[in-house]
Amino acid sequence: MHKLHVVIASTRPGRVGLPVGKWFHEAARGHAAFETRLVDLAEVNLPLFDEPKHPRFGEYERPHTRAWSAIVSEADAFVFVTPEYNYSAPPSLLNAIDFLHGEWRYKPVGFVSYGGPAGGTRSVQMLKQTVTSLKMMPIPEAVMLPLVAKQVEDGVFRATDANQSAAAAMLDELARWTAALKTLR
Repeated sequence: MHKLHVVIASTRPGRVGLPVGKWFHEAARGHAAFETRLVDLAEVNLPLFDEPKHPRFGEYERPHTRAWSAIVSEADAFVFVTPEYNYSAPPSLLNAIDFLHGEWRYKPVGFVSYGGPAGGTRSVQMLKQTVTSLKMMPIPEAVMLPLVAKQVEDGVFRATDANQSAAAAMLDELARWTAALKTLR
């Protein structure tokens, strides 16, 4: 089985990313190709990038960076659950990505994006540029959740059949890319 980490990007109080991330994590747990782990950046609690050396060297001095490196290193694939802030990706996710370098290499990444009418798609477009520079493979299949607040009731995301189908299609494709890219690692 491949190890998939579902990363909740938003860290702000009252975030929608937590119920969305929990829903997607449960959907991924049901997929035969993956052993999953839910990774919440609010719990990881990284400060702004504070390593003295560039991440490409992998010579981390801070305990929080070494812990984050271990989490990312153990994964074979990722799904980033991301909102869109000001037509871009959340700073918490960009910061978490920037902390490391080689740990991301040759791993596929899928996206569950959410927000207003655009459903977080501009965040994903910005993130694709970043992750490809780290030799990650962003897959085309995605889950996009426009006007997501209408689907959250009492802190629980209520997925539609279309949301479930999109998640299943993305997980199937993510499994193919994970197997293919494993040979490069």
